[in-house]
Amino acid sequence: MTKKIRILTIGHSYVVASNRNFMLELARDERFDVTIVAPSFMDAALRPINLEANQNSNVKLIALKAWFTKKIHIFFYQGLSKLIRRGEYDIIHLWEEPYILSGFQVAWLAKRAGIPYVFSSYQNLNKNYPWPFSFFERYVVSHAKAWVAWASLVYDNLLARSYPKEKAHLIYPGIDGTIFYPSADKSEVRSKLNLTSGTLFVFVARLVEDKGVSVLLSALEKLKGEWSLLILGAGPLKERIEIWASANQLSERVKIMLAKHDEVPSLLRACDVLVAPSQTMPNWKEQFGRMLVEAFASKVAVIASDSGEIPRVVGEAGLIVGEKNVQALTQAMQAMIDDPVLQKRLANEGYERFLSHFQQSTVVQKHIELYQSMLK
Repeated sequence: MTKKIRILTIGHSYVVASNRNFMLELARDERFDVTIVAPSFMDAALRPINLEANQNSNVKLIALKAWFTKKIHIFFYQGLSKLIRRGEYDIIHLWEEPYILSGFQVAWLAKRAGIPYVFSSYQNLNKNYPWPFSFFERYVVSHAKAWVAWASLVYDNLLARSYPKEKAHLIYPGIDGTIFYPSADKSEVRSKLNLTSGTLFVFVARLVEDKGVSVLLSALEKLKGEWSLLILGAGPLKERIEIWASANQLSERVKIMLAKHDEVPSLLRACDVLVAPSQTMPNWKEQFGRMLVEAFASKVAVIASDSGEIPRVVGEAGLIVGEKNVQALTQAMQAMIDDPVLQKRLANEGYERFLSHFQQSTVVQKHIELYQSMLK
């Protein structure tokens, strides 16, 4: 019997059970033995999260205490050195950015133990990090066996930052089609939400200016006909949205929810159109837009801005409008209200794009090939 490839994968996002689905699917391949390390608690941006239970027994889930989790650049794991030891694993996959402390922590321990590692990055802006973060980045990049860019703009940016091209792999994230899928009947969820009339738009993001909250509110003021809006998220602009809705007599049409990760799929597929008016800021632009692909997989039509990677993710399967262009966003949303045929066509085209580009099984296969190449 061929010896299994032992993979240790580490990342703060694994605190959420659904974020492990990628590795759970990979572990179904009998050639691999997978161990996942995650923080026992993460003070995340939307809400504090305790490590969610693992629903699959073919992977080992290890919880470690993590310090300073509210400050992602300086958080680190306790007890990691007891896990990363010579001969324990064949490959380490680091799901932390190379310029943060925990990324350096894993890379240093991996090098000391003589275990090859690969890291993944979403960084699509050419930033100059102060010391010690600049040192962390140089160390992690220089000693990595490979690195993965999660989007084409990330790939271009990191090459421009002198990341070695011979170690580069461009792989888009995938979505689990057993979690995000179309709904044959949307009425039950809508009735529970009390949002049953007209076109139901959905906004899935933190409630901050980066995600286009102001642009969205301005567009909503100009819409005609029957519509409602479900906002799935939290953030500093929540109260502002509530005040705006009340002032414009739209409180019955606009509902804000802080949904748990496992609640989002059923809520999303009950909607008609996802709106993602992200706005590029001096220190941020949309890195990928996972909610776009989740909408595609749920047969929900998409309207989005042209920030960052969004146009490349959406392709021809949705409506793209210019950033800060309230008129264009209003027209796109009004078209969805007025033209059910357009809405259905884009929902179907988005679903086909998900099947051809963003299925989790496709991404898993690309990583299998990556892991095998690292061991040659």
